[in-house]
Amino acid sequence: MQLKLHDYQEVTKDFIIRTPYVAVILDMGMGKTATTLSAINNLMFDRYEVSKVLVIAPLRVANTVWSDEIEQWEELKHLRYSKIVGTPKQRKAALEKDVDIYIVNRENLPWLVEQCNPYFKWDMVIIDELSSFKSWQSKRFKSFMAMRPYMKRVVGLTGTPSSNGLMDLFAEFKVIDGGERLGRFIGEYRSRYFDEGRRNGNIIYEYIPMDYAECQIYDKIDDITISMKAMDYLEMPELISTKKSVKLTDKEKACYIQFKKEYVLSDLENSEVTAANAASLSNKLVQMANGAVYSDDHEVVSLHDQKLDALEDILEAANDEPVLVAYWFKHDLQRIEERLAKLKIKSTVLKTEDDIREWNKGNITVGLLHPASAGHGLNLQKGGHHLVWFGLTWSLELYQQTNARLWRQGQQAETVVIQHIVTEGTIDEEILKALENKDAQQSRLIEAVRAEIGGRDG
Repeated sequence: MQLKLHDYQEVTKDFIIRTPYVAVILDMGMGKTATTLSAINNLMFDRYEVSKVLVIAPLRVANTVWSDEIEQWEELKHLRYSKIVGTPKQRKAALEKDVDIYIVNRENLPWLVEQCNPYFKWDMVIIDELSSFKSWQSKRFKSFMAMRPYMKRVVGLTGTPSSNGLMDLFAEFKVIDGGERLGRFIGEYRSRYFDEGRRNGNIIYEYIPMDYAECQIYDKIDDITISMKAMDYLEMPELISTKKSVKLTDKEKACYIQFKKEYVLSDLENSEVTAANAASLSNKLVQMANGAVYSDDHEVVSLHDQKLDALEDILEAANDEPVLVAYWFKHDLQRIEERLAKLKIKSTVLKTEDDIREWNKGNITVGLLHPASAGHGLNLQKGGHHLVWFGLTWSLELYQQTNARLWRQGQQAETVVIQHIVTEGTIDEEILKALENKDAQQSRLIEAVRAEIGGRDG
């Protein structure tokens, strides 16, 4: 196939070429991979500014997406690549190959740095999913910072730059510019842009952005950041997001409220459920809203079937059209599969490439997927246009990425319908509200650095 970039992709490509250290914020489905490869090709074979490129990506993306894009386009097929994945022996063999692009999954980055330090053969690094470097304490961040001074070019790609707020941006932009814009140390960044919030003695649990923080931070990173939203440049299907509320019975609600207040639920047959702290409580409450919870002895305690009944209604209304169902806990998956088996509805957990292929062929009525394993790199838009959130996640990144498996370029349906099953009066409502609030802040970042075709790039 011939590669013809859209206008917005040409703008992004040019920005990558002329900006040595750059953050590319493109909505999911806007072709970040093909755009970046086209820029690499230009830098390598037209400008001779780059000789070897390292791509750091999630495992599934490292295994398939980058190599598939290279093989797909006539203009890119000459690019030689090697996947540094698998066993240590396989990774070492892949590392020793003489190619143009080396692709490594982010979990193996510390291993790679140990093998190469201080003789790094790459002069350009691509970080696919920059948001996975948001923790300045993580091993992958520290490993990357050991190699960063040797890189002439760094490109960070993401669709969700600040899924948990402005604090994420410190580490993400330090890997891009070495700390030039937002500071070299987290303490410096915090004191400049945040006030201290909740604390216990010397331990601070919360940092609150100062009134001017958002504006100043966006201004600082403006010159190395390009951002575009799919709705502005692509003919995207209409996105319909709905909430299907379910109600607990009085007895079920009393059980939920008791646990929320007392951190313990003991009036269960042969089982007890306790929460050691606020984080554990939040996790247990999410489970209870879904209909089951793990007891202290790791047994599954079923509490209600309200969400299962709602899911059954949704599937009946879909009238055999394919539906994706996002679940979070293993017991959610087990209970969903049991209910679908009773209804004699064919379902498959989407894990392997064969599963994904069958889904996209329309051979699976209900596809079950976990956001953490299916959030990045999967193209599922050919198999259907209905997504149901059985259980919600606090992670805006996983939430948006999962939605984008269907709501993306290439979706043939005129609408994509995303339904959230929400248990009234529970933590579900708080999670949905939190996702909306985080999205508002992230949208402001994207707006602040948005590119305009034919106009200003910053």
